[in-house]
Amino acid sequence: MTTALRAAIARSQDAETHRDPVYSPLRALGRRQLTPIDLLGQSLSTIAPATGMVFIALWMVTHRPGVGGLLAIAGTTAVVVLVALCITQFTRRLAAAGSLYSFVFQGLSARATLTTGAALLLGYLGISISVMSQAAQSLLRIADLLGMHVPGAAPWSVTIGLVAVAVAVITVRGVRFATRAILLVEACSLVLIVALMLGTPAGAGTATTELPDAPLSLMPFLAMLTVLSMAGFESAAFFGPEAKRPLVTVTRTVLISPVVVGVLFVFAAWAALSGHGAVVVGAYFDGTASGASVGVVLAVQAGMTCSWLASTLGCAQAGSRLLYSMGVERVLPSALARVHDRFRTPHVGVLSFTAAGFAGACLYASLAGADSGAFDGVVEIGLVVAYTLVAVASLRFLHRIGEHTVVTRAAALFVSVLGMGLLGYIAVDGTAHGVWVVPATLSAVAASGTVWQYVLRRVRPGSLTTIGAFDSVETGDILPGAGTLVIGADGRRRILPDVPHPGDDARPRDGNPG
Repeated sequence: MTTALRAAIARSQDAETHRDPVYSPLRALGRRQLTPIDLLGQSLSTIAPATGMVFIALWMVTHRPGVGGLLAIAGTTAVVVLVALCITQFTRRLAAAGSLYSFVFQGLSARATLTTGAALLLGYLGISISVMSQAAQSLLRIADLLGMHVPGAAPWSVTIGLVAVAVAVITVRGVRFATRAILLVEACSLVLIVALMLGTPAGAGTATTELPDAPLSLMPFLAMLTVLSMAGFESAAFFGPEAKRPLVTVTRTVLISPVVVGVLFVFAAWAALSGHGAVVVGAYFDGTASGASVGVVLAVQAGMTCSWLASTLGCAQAGSRLLYSMGVERVLPSALARVHDRFRTPHVGVLSFTAAGFAGACLYASLAGADSGAFDGVVEIGLVVAYTLVAVASLRFLHRIGEHTVVTRAAALFVSVLGMGLLGYIAVDGTAHGVWVVPATLSAVAASGTVWQYVLRRVRPGSLTTIGAFDSVETGDILPGAGTLVIGADGRRRILPDVPHPGDDARPRDGNPG
């Protein structure tokens, strides 16, 4: 025993001296640093449940769908949990900074993967544009309450710029700093909104906001509103390479997030139906004109502003990781893979994503009278395409590795069929209402993978062999003396046994020769 131990120590010292270390392609981000709390903060901030609660309460108060509306929200939450179950089939087995984009490659083709990447970029950028502009607008409402009236698109755009700069600085500053800051901000917003809803007597307050008729029939619209409000529940998956015990912690976060938020949404719907939500809705959308006091209006506006800002931060963090992953694979410019020397954040990706969000939010502000329903429809297209493709990919992936169960197969089939049906429904409904941008977006996203693959094959064919990068074992992960980690000609990593030194006890342990 002593002789074998000494031999192993000698081999490990010799290996450390002579072998070339093998590193994970995603190690630059900093491995094994985020806790489960950090991951939960990332997912909840991207969703911004406080804002979703207020918008759900708005439609419940103004359209009074009754118990059916509440059941529609609960049923949609259950579907999102099934989507989460499909995603966790990948998070249990690998950690990737590209999230769904990288996961789809494990079950489908490069073309489908690139389509997923385009859909995710559209979805997250669209959310970022929306929440950034909403955060700026909420700040201007607070300024108005404090006596500083600054109307018009120009002040709105300037405020959007200030929000974008703040988001970029915080995101570049470091992932742990950002996730914990936004979790604190979002938690305060949730406590405020829930307390106001619980503390308001039934029937108190009024909501005078006049809403247009829902673009779909009310129940499908509430379902789509719930899906849009839960967008980003899977954003913790972007941080797999940076998380401690990623295969466990990321999986739990992806499953827990939609459940927690779904409960909050059902609570908001119940509060609105029972007469407890009118004060919050009126205070946010109508201000003091709803009869709420200046203090209540200011509190609601502050809570919602914090939630919008948290969501902007969450989107910037997730979107920058997606761009970083694509930069590492060189399907986008490799400059996006640059990481800050001190903070170990993909600062080029952060600045690129934030700049794109700023430009889009300014355009959104300048077209304040445009149809917001059409914009939401475009964002929904991106999200539903990505969720549908990851469900299909989980079917193929689990079949390939022989680890399907009745539950995983049923969930993936259900989500796949429902997703494709929903995309068709959105496109038909958009065409019927003359909102041509919705079917046009669906066509563009569907063709994006084919076009992107064609361009890469002509311009950078090597990048097509590097798609699907994920965090992999490094030399430092191998126990000393256990062997040498090498990358074979096929690109796979293997552990080769170290060659024993002369004089080592090289007798076979099983008693057989050689």
